[in-house]
Amino acid sequence: MEKAVEMEESTCSSSSVEDQGTPLRPIFCLKKKVDLKIFDDIYDCFILDFDPVEPIPSISNLSVSSNDDLSVVAEKGQVACRDYPHSRHLCLKYPFDTTPHENFCHMCYCYVCDSVAPCKYWEDPKSAHCHASEHIDAWKLKRSLGKNQPPPCS
Repeated sequence: MEKAVEMEESTCSSSSVEDQGTPLRPIFCLKKKVDLKIFDDIYDCFILDFDPVEPIPSISNLSVSSNDDLSVVAEKGQVACRDYPHSRHLCLKYPFDTTPHENFCHMCYCYVCDSVAPCKYWEDPKSAHCHASEHIDAWKLKRSLGKNQPPPCS
């Protein structure tokens, strides 16, 4: 399968240049950054129709919109804080800063108890574990104290 390269070609048509014996060469204008390496290997000189310093936008930087020009139809790979067990404050499905802390996905676990969410203290009026985060020292202390206790007898 051949790769289509978008470019424009210009030539000078001055008769005085031809009279002096200077060869006319086409000047290429490169339209897409992805073709830069190919052109750089082949041609000594060409015009860039874009800013070479500006990064190519990635899919992760795109926001969901109703724009018909682009549709993301698939995603490859797994995301740690969505597809694997994670502490509630790291959940991607229910961002900690913008959703009620009581919400949790099927992969969330309690930061303090290290158990599947919701734990028995998840919405406790005195110490609701749903609000626990590694960024608050009091929660870190409760977590470390819980790890030092022996497991309950069953």
